[in-house]
Order: sequence, then C-alpha cells, then structure tokens
Amino acid sequence: MSTDGETGDTTTRPNEQTLLRRTIGRSDLRAVPEARRALRELLRQWGSPGRSETAELLTTELVTNALVHTDHDAVLTATVGRRLRVEVRDFVGRIPQLRVPETGDGTHGRGLVLVQSLADAWGVHRHGVGKAVWFELDGGAV
Repeated sequence: MSTDGETGDTTTRPNEQTLLRRTIGRSDLRAVPEARRALRELLRQWGSPGRSETAELLTTELVTNALVHTDHDAVLTATVGRRLRVEVRDFVGRIPQLRVPETGDGTHGRGLVLVQSLADAWGVHRHGVGKAVWFELDGGAV
C-alpha cells in the first residue's frame, strides 16, 4: 500500500481532526491488513472500548469490496473528530447492492450487511468517475 503523495500516513487539520489517507493498488489484497493497522494507529485514543475494533472490521469490508469488485486502485480516507468517518473511493461507477447472503455463499456477500448493521450511518456517494462507500461511527462514552 502506498501513500497518495498528498500526505503521509496521517496529518492533523486545523479543526483538530486527524486524517488518514492511503491509495491502495489494484488487486493488492495484502493492503487490507496494512489498512487495518494504519486505522488502529489512528484510533489509538479514540472512542469507547470496542468502537475501534468495529471501525477496523468495517474498513476491512469496504477496502476488500473495492479491491475484489473493481479492477482499479482505491483510496481510503478516515477522518477522526467526535465521530469517525471512513470512506473508500474506487473508480468504477457500479453502485454496490445490499443483499441478503444465501446460505451456500460461504462468507461472500456479507460486507455491506455488516456495515449496515454496525455503522451509525453509511452510504454511497457518486463521484464524476467512480464512487465512495462510507460509514460513520460515534466515539461513544470514553
């Protein structure tokens, strides 16, 4: 996984939000655990117990979906303030469909169901080229 050239791993913005931004190479599934590690570092002091683990799980799902279902790079962005917002942008216009996984699907088809179930908010935002799938979590009581 490489940085996007604009920032390193993390930067602090003037409004006291912390930002993680990474460009993930096409089909590079090795980048998934690296993305989890980077997010874990970013969230070290954020939220109540269990919230950062939920964020890691949901981020893993979004990054994996972007890499498995497209043949392009993806960009992971996480912004932390009172809330966490994670966005994974890819460069394919096809909008992901939330579907109930069938019993014979093994572990496939459950990513967006997990995001819907565990995130405080989530959605898909179209870009001129591609889309961004995002979720938000409150930090909870610390």
